Amino acid sequence: MTDRYAVIGNPISHSKSPLIHGLFAEQTRQDMSYEAIEAPLDGFAATVQRLRTEGYKGCNVTVPFKFEAYAMCDQLSSRAREAKAVNTLIFRDGEILGTNTDGVGLLADIENNLGFKLMWKDALLLGAGGAAAGVLWPLFNAGAGVDIANRTVDKAQALADEFKGAGTVYARSYEELAGRKYDLVINATSSGLSDELPPLPDGLFKPGALAYDMVYGRETPFMAFARRQGAAVVADGLGMLVEQAAEAFCLWRDVRPDTRAVLDKLRK
Repeated sequence: MTDRYAVIGNPISHSKSPLIHGLFAEQTRQDMSYEAIEAPLDGFAATVQRLRTEGYKGCNVTVPFKFEAYAMCDQLSSRAREAKAVNTLIFRDGEILGTNTDGVGLLADIENNLGFKLMWKDALLLGAGGAAAGVLWPLFNAGAGVDIANRTVDKAQALADEFKGAGTVYARSYEELAGRKYDLVINATSSGLSDELPPLPDGLFKPGALAYDMVYGRETPFMAFARRQGAAVVADGLGMLVEQAAEAFCLWRDVRPDTRAVLDKLRK
């Protein structure tokens, strides 16, 4: 019988996850299916329970449900506990197991695919939601200092407070970014999905800086801004999506796919 998996989000129609996992399954000869499911904003838990009842083996979780996913798990991996957000669920032995593969995916894309080393770098993380929470600890472990900027500064401060002991981290308002410069600026907000740009000041990028938008599949306003501002490298989040998907796939199927082949195919 074909094992069934899904990604749950809202919105979800833009997701390339079904295509990516389909390519992984073909490459590794796995008998599985994978689909995108849009849950109502107030219906995430009910959607997960329905999938469990229908015999699904697991699912990925995307915007805006990563904190809800964390709250409903019976068991959590160390990555999930560090992030306090979950993007991968495993249904096993009547329980929901939760982990977070976002940080692993981001680091693999930035350091391996883009060749940008994070040790001693000054990073700016835009946003304080589940996507931002999922990558903070890996950024620290890679040796970066991080500022978090968010429209609601209290949310940025709350996230920063959770990681005070892990590394150098400060919460900033967007206004406080004026005059500051960074080696790496990561847009972890969903602004690109609605073609909006966070209220960023000019002059954010140091020489050689990388601008990275977690949104993929389009030239976002943030990416266009970064090009105008002279960022040396501008990247979307497709590589992160493929790398974090590979980590989830490995957890589900116990086989690791070749991400480079899939990423090259998607880029073409």
